[in-house]
Amino acid sequence: MGFGVFIHRSDSIYDDSPAEQYQFPSQYLRRVEACVGDWIIYYEPRKIAETRGYFAIAKVREVISDPGAPGMYLALIEPGSYLDFANPVPFNGATGPIEQGVLNDQGRISGRAQSAVRPISPSDFKRIVDLGFEERVPLLPRLDDALSSAGFDEEQTPFEFDQQRDRTSVTVSRILRDRVFRRVVLRAYDERCAITGLKFINGRGRAEVAAAHIRSVEASGPDIISNGIALSGTAHWMFDRGLISLADDLEILISRQTNDPQGVRSIINKSGRALAPRRLSDRPHPHFLRWHREHCFKQ
Repeated sequence: MGFGVFIHRSDSIYDDSPAEQYQFPSQYLRRVEACVGDWIIYYEPRKIAETRGYFAIAKVREVISDPGAPGMYLALIEPGSYLDFANPVPFNGATGPIEQGVLNDQGRISGRAQSAVRPISPSDFKRIVDLGFEERVPLLPRLDDALSSAGFDEEQTPFEFDQQRDRTSVTVSRILRDRVFRRVVLRAYDERCAITGLKFINGRGRAEVAAAHIRSVEASGPDIISNGIALSGTAHWMFDRGLISLADDLEILISRQTNDPQGVRSIINKSGRALAPRRLSDRPHPHFLRWHREHCFKQ
């Protein structure tokens, strides 16, 4: 087992779904197999406009031959392991590449930096992940009262990296997942409710919208932006109870079982469609929207 870097771009020709699978040709088979059972970092190339650099982590569960594409393979991601970084990490830091393993003996960037799949040292992995989850400003002013009353310690270490001789382990807590998911979803929606279009900030500077999962965590919904949507309290309640849903083109659907359809229409933004993030890859994925319509929405 070992850590790795997988290059991914939103306009990839490969059949990638970062929270679920990574498609690759046979030339990278040994490198990917070396990552099975361990964590990888997703990286978006510098030549991509508004690149996110190193933008997420995930754990590789297994590698299989792609049944739909001869000569291609799939790295299957362990369900629930994917997590976006709170702060995307650029390739270059103040003193050069963050990933020092891409440098050759002369201290210059080598051809390894162009490889779609490459191993990464534990020290480089830790450096990138620490930066990705660094709380430059608090992810939330405080934990919600519900979490505090349940006995969670706000100061507990949410990301743990343990390296002892030949054993390396990584632990990502549910608290960190919830906090990071909130940050990346609200940032994608500019802290604005996708259903109402309203943006309210309370007196403590906290946005009064929640980061809702489209496919719920209980139903193995991943903590990925395309499975999230920013919703105000009322819209969130209706979405979770299936009184509203979204078509693939983001048209807002109203259940015939609601007792006040006119009232629901009155709070929907005038376009009749959910507001969408600017980045295409951040928008609700049809795969998750379909799940919500089939399993939550009350027709």
